[in-house]
Amino acid sequence: MNGAVLVVGGIVYFVAAYFLYGRYLARHFGVDPERPTPANAQADGVDYVPAKPPVLFGHHFASIAGAGPIVGPVMAAHFGWLPAALWILLGSVFIGAFHDFAALFLSVRDQGRSIGHVIENLIGYAGRQVFLIFSWAALVLVVAIFGILVAKTFVATPAVATASLLFIAMAPVFGWLVYRKNLSILTGSLIFVPLLFFFVWLGTVFPCDLSGYVEKPQDIERIWICVLLVYVFVASVIPVWMLLQPRDYLNSYLLYAMMILGFLGVVLVAPRFEMPAFAGFVATTPKGETQWLFPLLFVTIACGACSGFHSLVSSGTTAKQVANERHILPIGYGGMLVEGALALMALISVAYLTPAAFGETMKGGAVGAFAGGLATFAENGFGLPFKIGKTFVALAISAFMLTTLDTATRLARFAWQELFLPRAGSGQAPSRPVKILANPGVATLISVGGAAALAFSGGGNAIWPVFGASNQLLAALTLLALTLYLLRRKKNFWLALLPMAFMMTITVWALFLLMMANWAEKRPLALASGFLLVMALILAVLAAKAVGKAKRGEQA
Repeated sequence: MNGAVLVVGGIVYFVAAYFLYGRYLARHFGVDPERPTPANAQADGVDYVPAKPPVLFGHHFASIAGAGPIVGPVMAAHFGWLPAALWILLGSVFIGAFHDFAALFLSVRDQGRSIGHVIENLIGYAGRQVFLIFSWAALVLVVAIFGILVAKTFVATPAVATASLLFIAMAPVFGWLVYRKNLSILTGSLIFVPLLFFFVWLGTVFPCDLSGYVEKPQDIERIWICVLLVYVFVASVIPVWMLLQPRDYLNSYLLYAMMILGFLGVVLVAPRFEMPAFAGFVATTPKGETQWLFPLLFVTIACGACSGFHSLVSSGTTAKQVANERHILPIGYGGMLVEGALALMALISVAYLTPAAFGETMKGGAVGAFAGGLATFAENGFGLPFKIGKTFVALAISAFMLTTLDTATRLARFAWQELFLPRAGSGQAPSRPVKILANPGVATLISVGGAAALAFSGGGNAIWPVFGASNQLLAALTLLALTLYLLRRKKNFWLALLPMAFMMTITVWALFLLMMANWAEKRPLALASGFLLVMALILAVLAAKAVGKAKRGEQA
C-alpha cells in the first residue's frame, strides 16, 4: 500500500458518501430551505449572527478540526495503518458526519439552543442538567489539552507565536469591515488572506522567542499557557463577529493550503508504507507501553472519525449562525468528511516510517511528526525546502488549535450558563446568586480556572487519552438523544441507535481502564475519568426510562 492510493481513494469515497448518504439524511430529517433559522429570527449581533456559507464553513471547520484529526491518527499508528484507516473511513461517514449533521439540524430547529436543551425535551430536566455538567467538564478538558499543545508549539517554534498573535490582532479589523462597513467577503478575502500569509513570513523573521528572558523551557510554556488563557477569556465574552468568526474564517485558508500541500506531496511521492498493516490486538507504543486495540484505538482517534465536541460546536456557535437550512448539509456533514480526509493525511505522514523511525520521530510529539512527514513529501515531491514546509505546517496546526481553544471556551461558558436556566416552561425567575453565577464573565472565569488547574497538573500526553474517551462518550450521549428524537417521530432510529451502542460500549470501557491506570500516579485524571463515567451512566439510565415511556405512548 502507498499513501497516494489511500488518500485519493479516501477522498473519492468521501465525495460519494456526501452525495449519497448525506443527501439521504437531509431528506430523512426534513431539511427545509424555506424555514426561518434562529440566526435570522433571533439575530442579536452578539451570538445570533447570520453568516454566509464560506464564512460559516471556515468557522465551523476551523473549530472542529484543531489538532484532533492530526494528533489522534499519529498517536494510534502503532496499532498499524489498516485499523486506523478503516476507523477513519467508516467512522467519519456513518458515525461522525451523521452525528455532526443531526446535532446541527436539531439545534437549528430548537432556536439555536444546545443539545442539552434538546435532551431536556426528550429525557427531562434531570437529564439536561447531567448532560450539561458532563459537557462542561469535557470542554474544560478540551481547553486544558489544547492550551498545553499550543503553548508547546509556541516554545518549540517561536515563529508560530508571532504569526498567531498577528492573526488575532488582524481578525477584529476584518470583522469590523465586513459586518459594520459592509465590505464584501470576496474583497475582504483578497485583502486579508495575502496578509495572513505575509504574517507567516514575518513570524520567521521576528520569532517571539522568550528563551532569552526565561531560562527554563517549562517556565516559558507556563507563561504561554497563562497568556492563552487570558486570550480565550476575552474571546469568549466579546461578540462573535468581532474575533471568533473572522479569525476562524481567515485561518481556514491556512488549513486549506496545508491540506493542498500535503495532498500534492503524497500524490507526487506516493510513499510506500513501512509501518505494519496490523500490529495485533495488543500493541506497544513508542514509549514502550502496552495498549489494547479495543477500546483504545477508537478513543485515541477521536476527531478524525467521530467527536462529541463537534456536537457542542454545531449546537453551540454554528447553529446560531446558519442563514438557511440548506447550509446544514455542507457545513455539518461535509465539514466532518473534510476532517476525515485530513486524518488520512495525518496517518500517511507517519505510516511511511519504519517502527524504529516512528518511535524516534514521536520524541518530538505528534504535531512535530505530522509536520515533518508533510514537509518531507513536499520537499521530495515539488522541491519545497524542508524547513519552510515544516514551519508552515506547524503554524497551520497551531492556528487551528488556537481556534479550537477559543471556541471551546465560549462553549464551556454556554454550558455553564445553561446549567442555571430554569426548568422549561416553569416561568421561574432566577434569583440574584443564580444571575451572578450565570453571568458571562463569571461563567468564563470558572471555566478557564478549571482548565488552568488541569493544564498545570499534568502533561498533554497524560490528559489526551482522558480527553479522547470523554469526547467519544459525549458523542455517544448525543447519539442517544438523536435516537430518542427519531424514535419519537417514528423515523428510522437505527441510524443513530447502532452508532450509539458502539460508541457507548467502547468509551465506557476505555474510561474505566483509564481510571484504573491513572489511579496510582495521576489521581486528578483518574477522578475526572470516574466523574465523567458516573455522569454518563446516570444519563443512560434516564434515557432508558424515557425510551420505556415513549414505547408506552407517554411523554418523558
